[in-house]
Order: sequence, then structure tokens, then C-alpha cells
Amino acid sequence: MSQSFFGLDLTPLRQSAQYRRLYTAGFISMLGSQATYVAVPFQLRLLTHSTLAVGSIGLVELAPLVVFGLYGGVLADRMNRRRLILIMELVLMASTALLLANALLAHPITWILYFDAGIVAAASSLQSPSVSAMNQIFVSPDLQRSASVLANVSGTTASIIGPALGGILAVAFGPGSVYFANVVTFSVSLYLLYRLHATPPPELSSEGVIESMREGISYAKSRPDIVGTYVVDLLAMILAFPIVMLPFVAARFHESYALAILYCALPVGALIATLTSRWTRRVHRYGRAIVVAAALWGLGIALFGDSSTLWLVLLGLAVAGGADSISGIFRNTMWNESIPPDVRGRMAGIEMISYSLGPTAGQFRAGVMAAWTTLRFSLTFGGLACTGFVGVVTAALPSLWSFDARSDEHVAEVRALREGDVSF
Repeated sequence: MSQSFFGLDLTPLRQSAQYRRLYTAGFISMLGSQATYVAVPFQLRLLTHSTLAVGSIGLVELAPLVVFGLYGGVLADRMNRRRLILIMELVLMASTALLLANALLAHPITWILYFDAGIVAAASSLQSPSVSAMNQIFVSPDLQRSASVLANVSGTTASIIGPALGGILAVAFGPGSVYFANVVTFSVSLYLLYRLHATPPPELSSEGVIESMREGISYAKSRPDIVGTYVVDLLAMILAFPIVMLPFVAARFHESYALAILYCALPVGALIATLTSRWTRRVHRYGRAIVVAAALWGLGIALFGDSSTLWLVLLGLAVAGGADSISGIFRNTMWNESIPPDVRGRMAGIEMISYSLGPTAGQFRAGVMAAWTTLRFSLTFGGLACTGFVGVVTAALPSLWSFDARSDEHVAEVRALREGDVSF
């Protein structure tokens, strides 16, 4: 029997202690990381006063995301995932300690912020595919949508509390206080991850790493519906990712709390959409839901970028956050229900690139366009362009629009594999 809370199905957390530990560790780790995510651009703004300098954080992260995202996917299908997750969590903790040490200097060094951003991008890219693959293993096929909703709740809640605390602490006590708090949260998440039971790595084939990577890419090419989910999300983030510009948007307003509530608006919208997402259980055409949600994301960002009053700015962000949350629920459900376990890690690496590379490139695009034109034009144009290009992608990849979980052969194949293999 399922257990629910505010309409959320808590069965995945109740049934699997492994999933519960992984879920809790991820939430705690994300809480501190989200606070740091606010503090780094805030500190860069204080040091440089330049939209281009802040936006360039994304440029530094591009190469690590691509290279280590693909390699992390291969490793997730070839080695002990628990061990890899633990090692990368330690690296992330050390990188935060470096930020703390730099912040304590009388004159913090700007290039360390960029260097650290590259390290974080590489470590996160290596870790994320293994986390995704373990989530698929710990949750049964019929509970994947419930797990996707729970993941959204965790992510959006952390994205509300983390940036709010990060913004308040950074303004009141300086970025160093945020970095110290993040070191503490990493300590707790490491303890929980250490308590995970080791899962045996998939049976290794004789193929090398490069060949294994090619096999994963080949599988992706055979699934234009899955590729469509990657492309739609990638374009949405490249063209309409607003986060890194929030310190500059907040500067338009006199309210001292503007920065904190701007960072909260997206995840608050996402949390509201998630908590009212019970209706998604009746939707089986995941691709159409993803397309519509991505288009709404763009329109929300356009409203945010063009508005001059704080409440309209917040409304635009909240609409965008809600749309992104719905898109995330259907994307994760589609991936976990239709991708075979033996390639899940490699596909998770490609997924990680799509949802991490997009914001990274989007930061740089927003910063460059704001420097060349105006901040308002950069944000408004990006949102409208996102909605337009989502339509183009849908027309080019009709299998995304026609995907139906009730009749899709890949969904049936994965269900049969999971039900027939007791190791899962």
C-alpha cells in the first residue's frame, strides 16, 4: 500500500532504505551547494562589478562538463558506483574548503573562483551518472514517476532554502560564511553515503572505455525521442537560463531582500507545481508534456526579463520554475522507464551534459548579450527564443511528440528486464 503526504507518493522512500539514504544525502549536499551557487557569483560581482566576468563562470565549466560527463557515464556502467560517488563527494568538499580559504584572504583571488568552478563541474559530472543509475536500481519500474516527483521535491526545496540562506549569509556575513556552511553539509552527506551498501558493478565486457562510450552514444542515436528530451532541455537552458544574472536584476530594486527572494522564486514555483502534480499520473504522452513545459519556461523567463516591477519579475520566475519542474518529472520518468539498466549510466552521462551544459552555456550567453546590449534585452530575447526553438525541435523530432508510455516498446522491454532480474 502506498503512503502519501500532500498528494506525494512516499512509497519509494518507505520501501528502500538504500534509496532513502541516497535521497537524504543528495538533499543535504544540494542544500549547501545551492547556497554556494549564490555566493560565488555574488563574490565575483563584488570583486569585478562585471556581468561578463560573472557570466564567464559558465565558460570555464563547459569542457569539464562534456568530457567528464561522458566519462562519468561510462564509469557508472563499469565500476562500483558507491565508491565513485563517495570519492567525488570528497573532491566537492575539498573544493568548497578551497573557496573558504580564499574568502578568508584579505584580498580574495578572482582566478581561484574560476578554477574551483572547473573542479566542481568535473567532479559533479563524474558523480551524477552513478547517482542516476543507482536511483533506477533502488526504485521499482512502477514507482519511477513517484521517485521523479520526490526528486523534484528534494531539488526544489533545497533550491529554496539553500539560495535564501546563501543570499542572506553572503550579504550579512560575507561569502566565506556560506562556504563554511557547505563544508558542514558535505560532512553529513558523506556519512550517509558511506552507509550505502555497495552495489556490484555491471558485468564488464571486453570493450575499452572509448568503445563503451561509443556504444552509449550509438544507443542515444537510435532513440530520437530520448535525444529530443536532451535537445529541448539544452536549448531551454542555453537560451533562457537567468540565475547568474539575478544579482544584477536585484540591483534594480531598493528592497534589501530582493536578491534572496529572486533566488527563491524559481524553486518556489517548482515546488508548488510539484506538490500539485498528481494530475501527471494520468498523462502517458511524456514527450508532449515536456515540449509544452519547455515552451512555458521560455515565456516565464521572457516575462521576468521584461518586467520592471518586482512582483511581475517574481511571477515570471515562478511560472518558469513550475514549468521546469513538470518537464523534469516527465523527463526523468521517461528515461528511467525506457532506458535499459545496462546503458543507464552512460545515458545518464549524456543527460547530465544536457541539463548541466545548458545552464553553463546559458550563463555565458546571458552575460555576453547583457554586456553587448542590455540586461533586459538579454533575458527577454532569450525566453522568447527558447519558446520558438522548442517548436522547431518538436517538428524535427516527431517521435518525441508521439511518445506514449502505454504502447512504447522500450518501456515494455525495460519492465520485462527489471521484473526478470532479481539482482535489481
